[in-house]
Amino acid sequence: MPDHPKSVDQAIARFEEVMGRIDRTGSTASREANRRQVQRNVAVVARKATNIGIALGVVLLGAIVAGIVLNGIGLTGLFIVFALMFLSVIFFSVWGGSEKPIVSYRDDLPNKAVVQSLDSLLVRKRAALPAPAASRLDAISAQLPLLENRLAETAVLDPLAQDARRLMGKHLPELIERYERVPAQYRRDRDGEGLTVDDRLVQGLDAAKTALDDLGRKLAREDLDAFQTQGRFIESRYKDNDTIKSE
Repeated sequence: MPDHPKSVDQAIARFEEVMGRIDRTGSTASREANRRQVQRNVAVVARKATNIGIALGVVLLGAIVAGIVLNGIGLTGLFIVFALMFLSVIFFSVWGGSEKPIVSYRDDLPNKAVVQSLDSLLVRKRAALPAPAASRLDAISAQLPLLENRLAETAVLDPLAQDARRLMGKHLPELIERYERVPAQYRRDRDGEGLTVDDRLVQGLDAAKTALDDLGRKLAREDLDAFQTQGRFIESRYKDNDTIKSE
């Protein structure tokens, strides 16, 4: 197994240091973040519309069957049908279409699920964080598709996967959770280094982004190396003084 690049270990160590400091002290969205949020909103609306359609279909089918069996349902039956349809629309507009709960981190959770869980968490927490922190969440969210793709092909016990899982499954969620626990009136108090809790949060998110950058680069390095090797092979095999080599 290849050794970790020092930059990855240093970035993660820096993130852990900032996490400890936050413990002691008690923008505009990017296009990528907006796109991902729109996709979630569309999925929620689609689920609600599907539930409403099924409910209305069941009510109408019941009314048709009742009309056939009873030889008509009359005005009272018609009123009941409309009432049931109205209640169905109200009920399924509220219930059954919300986003799925965030999956808690577990050691046996697949790599892809860890990334998706963090993605959902960032989207839901973004509005509650100060603008500088929200912009950092957007930058981290933009990194997740690549990491999700790469980690889906990486063994859970791979050292790089372990670093990514620890950062995305534990440290980042804990950072945001610990920030939320600090009462709002104390978040602007400055510590011995002149920094507020908001400042520490931004520092932690910056450190996390750097670590994820390094992890993504390392995970992609194998493909980059393979591409460069293939390019050199083609150049050496088929190009010699601007002429094509014969077989």
